[in-house]
Amino acid sequence: MTISISERTKERLLYLMRLLENHALAGNSGPVTSAQVEHLTGWSRDTIRKDISSLNGDAAGNNAGYDPQLLIPVIKKALGLDRRRKFCVVGLGRLGSAYLNFTPPDLAEFELAAGFDANVNRVEMLRSPAPLYPAYKLGEVISRFAIEIALICVPAEAAQAVAEKCVAAGIQGILNFAPAALSLPPEVAVRNVYVADELRSLCVRMR
Repeated sequence: MTISISERTKERLLYLMRLLENHALAGNSGPVTSAQVEHLTGWSRDTIRKDISSLNGDAAGNNAGYDPQLLIPVIKKALGLDRRRKFCVVGLGRLGSAYLNFTPPDLAEFELAAGFDANVNRVEMLRSPAPLYPAYKLGEVISRFAIEIALICVPAEAAQAVAEKCVAAGIQGILNFAPAALSLPPEVAVRNVYVADELRSLCVRMR
């Protein structure tokens, strides 16, 4: 069960979790201090301590720092990331097909359950660790396998219709790579990932 925390705190905790995971993957067995996190992120030590203590993170830390092996599960539980979730990829062009084999070691809580494309030939030719289906089976497959998250990698003009079909089948969260604004019920979590917007944002910050 998630606790009530602000969106900005959630973003910081997600980033902190990634830092802790990278620390462990690099073979470091020691703790991570607030000073180290401050150096890497620019956040104040008071902010870091406040975020962690709000998660009952004191049990995962002491004067020597925070133990990643203890603190990572605390963060995951607080943010609702402590159970495995199924996701699918809709649209298997260059971008979508790249995510069929996207299995970084720190994303074990997610399972690629299916891929969909309107081009039947593409579905038959692509190699994937998960089964691939023609787009007309999208609703049936999402419902049958209780898939919760969809990565939408279709052209902009198709994104709204695809998103609506996903939601009707039971999808609760959408990662939208299509350059189109989606109009969906407020209970559906949507995150838009536009490379052009990110580049423009970066340029603005550079100025």
